[in-house]
Amino acid sequence: MPRFFVKTENFDGASVCIGGDDAWHIARSLRMAVGEEITVCTPDGREHICTLTKIGDEAVCAAVSESRRAGGEFPFKTVLYQALPKGDKMDLIVQKAVENGIFAIVPFLSERCVSRPDEKSLEKKRARWQRIALEAAKQCGRGVVPEIMPATDFSGLLDAVKADKLCCFCYEGEKARTIKAVLQSVKPSEGDTVSVVVGSEGGFSEKEAAAAEKSGAAMCGLGERILRCESASSYALACISYEFEL
Repeated sequence: MPRFFVKTENFDGASVCIGGDDAWHIARSLRMAVGEEITVCTPDGREHICTLTKIGDEAVCAAVSESRRAGGEFPFKTVLYQALPKGDKMDLIVQKAVENGIFAIVPFLSERCVSRPDEKSLEKKRARWQRIALEAAKQCGRGVVPEIMPATDFSGLLDAVKADKLCCFCYEGEKARTIKAVLQSVKPSEGDTVSVVVGSEGGFSEKEAAAAEKSGAAMCGLGERILRCESASSYALACISYEFEL
């Protein structure tokens, strides 16, 4: 069943109005007809089975027949802090993080980031990453579209994760404690945040790792193999899914 995401103001509990590209998609690409059903997701994490009542190129209307809590979501929030990689690697990172249940993604600059776009370029990239997140959320049956947050620096990252239930700082220099041990040390509840911090191609400096540990982050290794930065986040999120969902 086709899945769409709408803003709160487009939904009144009994009916929904869909505009823009999604309306065109329903009318022209999918060639749907009045009486057919779609799934509509709202920002409160609920999904609604809706029957189409009016179809136009600019606006589509539907009546709600069933509402429920959306599947595909962790019972707690997971946030990925990803050091900016080179090239278009972030596109893949965003797509796979969404498929793995991430709630939000925060790009950041670390000492070893080669890619250092200016503010204007970052905003353009963020808009593209948000579109990728939307398409990935539709494809994998998510109930919410993860938000791509504005980029921050390393000190901003450390300040942000202090309030989290757990911060998994993925560090290639950590040999004693694995992500498995870190995840088994906590039992997050609804409303808690579990964050994952992943470096760029060069990883983290010893100075950054020491600062993160001093701030309360849980240093953890990701096994015996060295993962690329575009693989590490998916690996870590899959570990979280295995520990708390399966």
